[in-house]
Amino acid sequence: MSNLTLSPTRLVLALVAAGALGGGGAAWLIGSQAHATATAASAPAAIAPQLAPFAGAPDFTAIVQRYGPAVVNISVTGTAAGDDGEDSAAALPRGLDPDDPLFQFFKRFGGPGFGPNFAVPRGQPMLRGQGSGFIVSADGLILTNAHVVRGASEVTVKLTDRREFQAKVLGRDDKTDIAVLKIDAKNLPTLPLGNPRDLKVGEWVLAIGSPFGFENSVTAGVVSAKGRSLPDDSYVPFIQTDVAVNPGNSGGPLFNARGEVVGINSQIFSRSGGYQGLSFAIPIDLAVRIKDQIVATGHATHARLGVTVQEVNQALADSFKLPKPEGALIAQVEPGSAADKAGLKTGDVIRGFDGQPIVESGDLPALVGQAAPGKSAVLDIWRNGQREEIRVTLGNASEQPVKTASGDAAGKARLGLALRPLAPEESRAAGVEAGLVVEDVQGPAARAGVQPGDVIVAVNGRKADSVESVKRAVAGAGKSVALLIQRNGQRLFVPVKIG
Repeated sequence: MSNLTLSPTRLVLALVAAGALGGGGAAWLIGSQAHATATAASAPAAIAPQLAPFAGAPDFTAIVQRYGPAVVNISVTGTAAGDDGEDSAAALPRGLDPDDPLFQFFKRFGGPGFGPNFAVPRGQPMLRGQGSGFIVSADGLILTNAHVVRGASEVTVKLTDRREFQAKVLGRDDKTDIAVLKIDAKNLPTLPLGNPRDLKVGEWVLAIGSPFGFENSVTAGVVSAKGRSLPDDSYVPFIQTDVAVNPGNSGGPLFNARGEVVGINSQIFSRSGGYQGLSFAIPIDLAVRIKDQIVATGHATHARLGVTVQEVNQALADSFKLPKPEGALIAQVEPGSAADKAGLKTGDVIRGFDGQPIVESGDLPALVGQAAPGKSAVLDIWRNGQREEIRVTLGNASEQPVKTASGDAAGKARLGLALRPLAPEESRAAGVEAGLVVEDVQGPAARAGVQPGDVIVAVNGRKADSVESVKRAVAGAGKSVALLIQRNGQRLFVPVKIG
């Protein structure tokens, strides 16, 4: 599971399948329901005459008429059980029924009476949910989101001609949120697939789905950004749009203006649980790769590097003498992992993966997760102020994704620590050869997020085996130092400004 944290605004990462089961999306009916409307606008008179006249929004009616029949409504039912599939005797929060739309919301995101291990008690009624999907082969293969069918004991697919079919879940991949369904039907309408790499920011896109159960609803907007990395889905470089997407839209197609499917609508950022202008779709090329694996084997596989990485901010870039703040800073290397075997070290900054640039730390897990286990890849790294290349043979992710450290601690002033060496028994308990325990912290280090009890393992990549070694490293540093700390068995770099 990723260790990334959300921004201070505490935006809710909302899976948008209404009432999806087993920890999936929720039937959120909170807040106002928004709709995307495209309006043509005339170019202002002040615009220079050599600019091309504004043509307005494209006409999506032909796309809807031709391809709408290949978009399906998905209804799911399942037993009221916890995520582990077993009944629980836990009591429901007082006055809240499992059929209440707020029930799934609080179950996923917490609330009164919903602890981290909450499960639905025995004897509760069936849970129901809805989502969307689309047909990719005439013999009944359907793509949707994994969270739409997670925990479902029965899946029903409804076509636009009102026919209904019981669907079989061929497989699902929770790491990319892709599921493949199969219905017993022939000569079904299908959708053409496009290339998400050809999408441009600002380009018009169209969504068809079943928000709040309103089947084959159409909304439109533009591509807001590409390659977005989200905290809960490190393996997916999302397409961000401003298309109105709400609970029930999950699994539905995202079209370009040519009528080609370029993505699968999957998630939203929201404070209310409903659409607030930020929607995210899984690129269709990634979805097709996962679909092909599931059809062939029943499951999907992902590669694994075996590192914990964090974001590089300006203070860390200064500490490691990077030209600019970009890349994935390695905070920890798992012993015996592919990274360890390749010689990667804590403090290395990965700036490229097989020719693909790593700008944000989340770019790395997305690229690694899409690769096949056993693949040989070349990493462009920054080490000791110089660029190097390292070849690595990737491992198998199985159930352990590439981790991303939170990296929330950020230096704001100068150093101020009271340190003492680790006792031998403390070294053995912490699993470190040498380090310094933080006994007291004030001023800049405190503002940077260092806490009493933290173990300082290194300073600017040099081992912190004595108080004097720390003093030397600080004396020879520039405007900031990068402290590698260990806390609760996890390591991350904390930048502290000293000038």
